Amino acid sequence: MATIDFPDDLIALERTAWAEIQAGRLTVDTARAVHEGIAKFAQESKLARLDVEMGLKKAVRHAVEA
Repeated sequence: MATIDFPDDLIALERTAWAEIQAGRLTVDTARAVHEGIAKFAQESKLARLDVEMGLKKAVRHAVEA
């Protein structure tokens, strides 16, 4: 899978969701916002939604610490 250049707002949404998941307090609103952001980005970029979701999770959850 090629590297995807995600917009900052989508990265921020996934970071929020990941923090909430780790804290055991993921909200429906956060989950919905991430899902809708992924769907919109996938449609606009003409990429498969699953590829976008997997790439986003990898970019946020497995980011190399600077």
